Amino acid sequence: MNKNLLSVFGLKWNPFSPDVPVEALHVSPKVENFCWRTENLAREGGFALVSGEPGGGKSVVLRLLVERLTALRDVKVGLLSRPQAALADFFREMGELFGVQLQPHNRWVGSKLLREKWQSHIDAALFRPVLVVDEAQEMQSSVLNELRLMCSTRLDSHQLLTTVLAGDGRLVDRLRSDELLPLGSRMRVRLPLERATPEEMVETLRHLLAKAGNAKVMTAELMATLCEHATGNYRTLMTMAGELLAEGAQREVKQLDEKLYFEVFAVPPPAEQLKVAQSRRR
Repeated sequence: MNKNLLSVFGLKWNPFSPDVPVEALHVSPKVENFCWRTENLAREGGFALVSGEPGGGKSVVLRLLVERLTALRDVKVGLLSRPQAALADFFREMGELFGVQLQPHNRWVGSKLLREKWQSHIDAALFRPVLVVDEAQEMQSSVLNELRLMCSTRLDSHQLLTTVLAGDGRLVDRLRSDELLPLGSRMRVRLPLERATPEEMVETLRHLLAKAGNAKVMTAELMATLCEHATGNYRTLMTMAGELLAEGAQREVKQLDEKLYFEVFAVPPPAEQLKVAQSRRR
């Protein structure tokens, strides 16, 4: 959405876009608690898990968490970009993230160099390095097990890395399987994201609009209608709200209301009903 369209409503940015500034994101009490607990986990190392259905806000939580961790002194945060990679590419990316020259065909040496790098960081700082993985349900079991084994030493009593995994229900189910149960049992901090209530969604909408510069872009009735039809899914809510914002900007209306909602999202009549209606008009 370009600046001309946003200027219609006096907005600094599109409040329904995925790239809303981190400082404008709404932080619920449970998300705040998770970030606080994970920040403390980074002092000791270990695993944290964010789970929930697609569109439930997992990536938003990770954005907030990364912003908070990177603001801390001496915290090194790495974001894994290809969770679906096999072991060789996983080692390549880990080496790039943490500044280590690795040879993917020699995983023993690779693990040794990474461990030495992480231990050097621990010796010089109060925090463990942090690895953040979004869409972790795509990770191969061999990679997840390698990560578990690689980041602990001294008979599993000393953690060299803090790892935050985020994924949908498939990841949760896999962590209960025999193959990945040793990893699942090591999740020290968990944030299960349930379907949001209409009240939580209305609060988020109000927060985003206020941060974007115009809290009165939508009527209260429209916000309630949107949140009721979003079925507890934030991505659905933002998509619908973004469509209304674009349509309202095109029409140059002063405020988005329920009338616009029903015009934009009206269900077209079936073809047969349309033919009957047209014949009656004749």
